[in-house]
Amino acid sequence: MKTGFALLLASLAALASPPAAAQDAPQLSLEHRMRLRCSAAFALVAKAQQEGDVEARAYPPLAERGREYFVRSAAEVMDAAGLDRAQVSAALTEEARELSQGATLDQVMPVCLRALDDSGL
Repeated sequence: MKTGFALLLASLAALASPPAAAQDAPQLSLEHRMRLRCSAAFALVAKAQQEGDVEARAYPPLAERGREYFVRSAAEVMDAAGLDRAQVSAALTEEARELSQGATLDQVMPVCLRALDDSGL
């Protein structure tokens, strides 16, 4: 299931224009939104690490563990909230946009790293 993570990484390059599906995204629980936010945060950091970003090196490598968290979280949110892939993708893209535009990535990473550790991955 590397493709879901790879697709999100590819879509992060197109964050300048919001997808139409993001405007129609269903309401998610706080837990679901947190899981998607952390998944997006891990994707952003993994991409930055892959590109050699010095600041991203402050975090543990996230290519493997972050991808697995991303895949599992997306599947769990799809099942629990009754969403399809397009809706989950739109929600993930919106979370990534908010993290990258609001400069909040460093603020959420400590919580997300704890969630990653708690997940057992």
